Amino acid sequence: MANSAEVKLSEEDLQRFYDLNNQKQEIEKELKQLKKQIHHYFDETFGSGEKAEVKLGKYKAQRSIRASVKYDDEKTVEKLEELNLKDFIVEVKQPDTEKLESAMKLDFVDEQDFAECKKERISQAITVKELSI
Repeated sequence: MANSAEVKLSEEDLQRFYDLNNQKQEIEKELKQLKKQIHHYFDETFGSGEKAEVKLGKYKAQRSIRASVKYDDEKTVEKLEELNLKDFIVEVKQPDTEKLESAMKLDFVDEQDFAECKKERISQAITVKELSI
């Protein structure tokens, strides 16, 4: 950890963070509305879900379309079994972590046995609020 004499944080820094965060939220709200307007224009002009491009003055807006396919696992497995295509089904082995955690709490399983298997993810967040002084 850095020496606290080297680290500086002022009320002005917190105020700037607070103000910028509020501006960011307003900007994101406006961007969302403008994106909606551009999509509506493209839908009406080129058709819903169609690739589109428009040039206005020195600006160009483009809409690209990406498609991805995802099969419903349960329904697909049922259909594959029904068609006797069991070679197309993959068995996935995964731990029941809820049961494992419960077993550890009840001392049925030694937590140390799984210490190297456990991964902990830590995330940090900063919030700054204006106080009514």
